[in-house]
Amino acid sequence: MKIKIIMTTLFEKITDINNLVLQGKTFEAFDTYYDDNVVMQENENTPTIGKSANRKREEDFFAAIAEFRSAKPLKVTVGDGTTMVQWHYDYTHKDWGVRNYV
Repeated sequence: MKIKIIMTTLFEKITDINNLVLQGKTFEAFDTYYDDNVVMQENENTPTIGKSANRKREEDFFAAIAEFRSAKPLKVTVGDGTTMVQWHYDYTHKDWGVRNYV
């Protein structure tokens, strides 16, 4: 008999997202947890609106990774209806070069 575990807290959900990313299942995390009306914005860039537009943007980003060395969540914060994760990334992007940052 299979037991279905239902994640009820934001901490459990963000932990699952982080674990999926660390397992190389970023798009599984995206498809599972992101809302159809998600709005994502990188720094000063124009916001990207909608799940399909954001998935395409993420696919384009990952396609441009020439070498991936590591990713690690450093800090996780959970508040009232909000989660934040500070990540360390180390990769080489075909257009941007080496990126090793927090």
